[in-house]
Amino acid sequence: MFIHPYQKIFNSKVRFFDGGEIFEMWRAPPVDLYLRVHLFNITNPDEFMSGKEKLKVKEVGPYVYREIMSHQNVTFNSNGTLTAAPSHPLEWVPELSNGDHEKDQLTLPHIALLSIADVGSKKDIFTRTGLNIVIRQTNSLPLAKMSPKEFMFGYKSKLMTLGHRVLSTWIDFDKLGLIDRMYNFKGDFETVYTGENDIKKAGLLDTYRGSTKLPQWEGYCGNIQNTSDATKFPSSLDKNETIYFFRKSLCRAKPLVYVNSTTSSGLKGYVYKFAENANDNGRYDEKNKCFCKTKKCLPAGLLDVRECYYGFPIGLSYPHFLDADPSLFEMVDGLAPNRSNHESYFVIQPESGLPLDLAVRYQINMALGDLDSISNAGKFSNMVIPMLWTENRLYTLPADLASRFHMYLNILPLVVQAIMYILFTIGVIFLAISLRKFTKSSKKLSSNVKWLGENDGMSSMERKLSAYVPESRRRMSDKEMDMYFTSLVTPLNQALDSFETIQIAIHEENDDDEDD
Repeated sequence: MFIHPYQKIFNSKVRFFDGGEIFEMWRAPPVDLYLRVHLFNITNPDEFMSGKEKLKVKEVGPYVYREIMSHQNVTFNSNGTLTAAPSHPLEWVPELSNGDHEKDQLTLPHIALLSIADVGSKKDIFTRTGLNIVIRQTNSLPLAKMSPKEFMFGYKSKLMTLGHRVLSTWIDFDKLGLIDRMYNFKGDFETVYTGENDIKKAGLLDTYRGSTKLPQWEGYCGNIQNTSDATKFPSSLDKNETIYFFRKSLCRAKPLVYVNSTTSSGLKGYVYKFAENANDNGRYDEKNKCFCKTKKCLPAGLLDVRECYYGFPIGLSYPHFLDADPSLFEMVDGLAPNRSNHESYFVIQPESGLPLDLAVRYQINMALGDLDSISNAGKFSNMVIPMLWTENRLYTLPADLASRFHMYLNILPLVVQAIMYILFTIGVIFLAISLRKFTKSSKKLSSNVKWLGENDGMSSMERKLSAYVPESRRRMSDKEMDMYFTSLVTPLNQALDSFETIQIAIHEENDDDEDD
């Protein structure tokens, strides 16, 4: 099978091997990737708790962190995969933030209390009674003042400390922070295709924590094989194919569909967005029913991910409940969904599968059940409380990286094509010269032939020539032409060997031309 020279060169770039260019970019992406966190500050805690007003929130932030993404402890396997440990440490970027994550004081949900209340509300009366005693003794309230950093990366509470001591197999941490839990990759490892067996799959996941499926879901819903963590998407993208994005914090793989084409960092890019009803739990698409594991499913646009968050009642949605069930807006004031600000998108270079620009936007909510039987929590019964939304953001490629890939993707194909045309042209010219020389040599030999009888001393070459010179000018068949050419090549080579040098022969030909 013929492989275009450029494709062979480019495949060697895309394939993962130690020291390979795109592999090294995947191992430690040389890009500025940011995590932007927007919190929902509760502005009327007293009025809400007294029953006078509906819960009101105001978005604050963003509080911005640089995500130093890498894949560590890389081991190449013999089956066309490699194994690595994902790492995503965060670094505070004050100059890009709107606010101080340590000094700002906000009123936010007491996640530990409301989570334990939700879990305890489904237990027997004796468990609920014991839980109520603990809540009253620790004076735990459902709303608390704290800094953004405490809420995101962990705050201490008497209830949390007690839970850690008594239920250490369930709560293996003594402080609770949403971002801290989202970015907990301790003990995680993944197996990734190198592209050795299929270049299109280079950089895609084969397994996560040793499995092609997430244990939280059954069947189709748990599959994460052939998905991307956004460092590298499939190569040679087809606009009609659905691709999949997986991030541990989303607790599932999300389908992406092609929307349009654009240019980013001087490179052609395909724009992908989450497929319609990507947050569906079976209401719109029967196959998504496996995303609802209880008799009462969450409202449309909300995905129950409690099993990925220690059993805490966490529901994921798009920011400000974009594209979600309108009933969610009846519970809280202060939300204003806006597609341009709250919709996710991925700009992907189609040949290489490299991301050029992306914004992954998701909101974390508490989706609570009936809490009327739990002390201090009844006001939040059957509510969905928005807590924060995050944006993983890649704005552009570094200039040197963009220039390099502009060369690979835009200039190199033209250079290779030009070289092929030049070589083809040179080949045609040399072929024409060779045929001209061959024709002239044939004429010379023909003019010097003595046509003798069959037994009057003909040379071997003369017999061959006479045998294939037809008396009438009929058209030769392909087979005859092939035999004719073959029979002439050997004696002609022998004749040419008798000349002193090729240059003399050419000189003689030129002299003959002048005589003519």
